[in-house]
Amino acid sequence: MKQSYKQALKIIAVLLLVLACGGALVVVSGLIPIRASSGHWAITSWFLNFTKDRAVATQSSGITVPELDDAALVAQGAGHYEIGCRQCHGAPETGRSALVFGMTPKPPDLAEIVPHKGPAELYYVIKHGIKMTAMPAWPNLKREDEIWSVVAFLQKYPELSLAEYEQLVWGEHNKQSGQSIASAEGENLQVPHTVIEVCAGCHGLDGQGRGLGAFPRLAGQNVAYLEESLKAYRGGMRHSGTMQIVAGPLQDDEIQEVSRFYARLQPADPVERTEPGRKSADISPEEWNAAVERGAKIAAEGIPDQGVGACADCHPTTRQSFENSYPTLIGQAPDSLMRQLELFQQRKRGGTKTANLMHAVVDGLKPEQIQAVSFYYAQLSAQKSRKN
Repeated sequence: MKQSYKQALKIIAVLLLVLACGGALVVVSGLIPIRASSGHWAITSWFLNFTKDRAVATQSSGITVPELDDAALVAQGAGHYEIGCRQCHGAPETGRSALVFGMTPKPPDLAEIVPHKGPAELYYVIKHGIKMTAMPAWPNLKREDEIWSVVAFLQKYPELSLAEYEQLVWGEHNKQSGQSIASAEGENLQVPHTVIEVCAGCHGLDGQGRGLGAFPRLAGQNVAYLEESLKAYRGGMRHSGTMQIVAGPLQDDEIQEVSRFYARLQPADPVERTEPGRKSADISPEEWNAAVERGAKIAAEGIPDQGVGACADCHPTTRQSFENSYPTLIGQAPDSLMRQLELFQQRKRGGTKTANLMHAVVDGLKPEQIQAVSFYYAQLSAQKSRKN
């Protein structure tokens, strides 16, 4: 019995060796077809899709889903979808590129797929991509907040018309060339082509961030800060899967042109507590005023016993000429300011060579203090402070 068992093992080992050698010969011979034009056999497609679905379902099971029903979050996700996803997955009512139908596997029509996937599964695929397909991983894995914005958008996507999609992506922006806009000094500025085609969808032609609190306001910003930030995005030092795609192709002269254009525009008006599309809209006047008062004290004096320096030492609370590359925070959306401070705390923001200076400040701030200082800077008026 023992001898027959050993004999059987030898036969199995020989068979496995023969199969391995045969497989190696087939691979070396180049006979295995790798043509995308040939597609997969039906059994191969079924096996690959089943494997993918089970892997995603299992490996996304422990992911905690945040609140996604937020207009600002959806708009952020729409902007990334337009620049990073539309080419393969198409847009409502427009169909997909002919290029897609020559791919194996073909990128799916998301209007059909999304209703059958949970937000955690969508997040997992967007973040990590899928091997041996054209689905890439997120360009910067530190920015989970950006990934969730795309998930928030995709949950709305199946019900969108083309007009609704375009509104989410571009707002009221008209992409016609040859546009002009008044500068802060009243001079008529020609809008750069890069602004029209790339920047205005999120930041607005006027640099006011579309009034959603989702995007930074660039109007009247420090030109040196804008230039250094775009170069930091381009080089991957400042983390953003969205902005790294946008800034990556930009040449130095284009970065300079865009930065100078936005810096010359009329600075943002102060943010109102009840401005729509903001988380702060639900806060009572009493809570808002109390938070602003606390924020003013933090900005002016810091919090010495928590190791927090005065914000105003680097970010003045009155409009003045810039002598460094630090950004002005006056009139920025509070949600945007809070997000940046939280990213600094989590070491997920990155930035220019001076970004590390922020870590010593933000590490000592509590969530309610981040909120307070953000509310304070948001409600400051650049126009009033110019008179000071």
